[in-house]
Amino acid sequence: MLVIHAVFPIDPDRRDEALEQFQTLAEQSRAEEGAIDYRVTTNIERPNEIRVFEQYEDEAAFGAHAESDHFKKLEAALPDLLAGEPSVTRFDVDSATELEV
Repeated sequence: MLVIHAVFPIDPDRRDEALEQFQTLAEQSRAEEGAIDYRVTTNIERPNEIRVFEQYEDEAAFGAHAESDHFKKLEAALPDLLAGEPSVTRFDVDSATELEV
């Protein structure tokens, strides 16, 4: 499994537009073959920070996502939405276990 955690500092004046674009991206990404989950959140301590959590079955699924029209559309819009440099971390996961709460 492949997990991506991305953090995007958003220009406060473009926040509503960014949220709409990320919501569309998440909805379309969750429908992709090989996508396990795709979630977009805001940081309660930094409301102009968008965090994206992505899970894919494998490298091929992640690669297909990176080539999708909806990903490329957001990628093209990002420079106008950002208020700083994004941070992206990739995790290659051999196993995962759900914990009891």
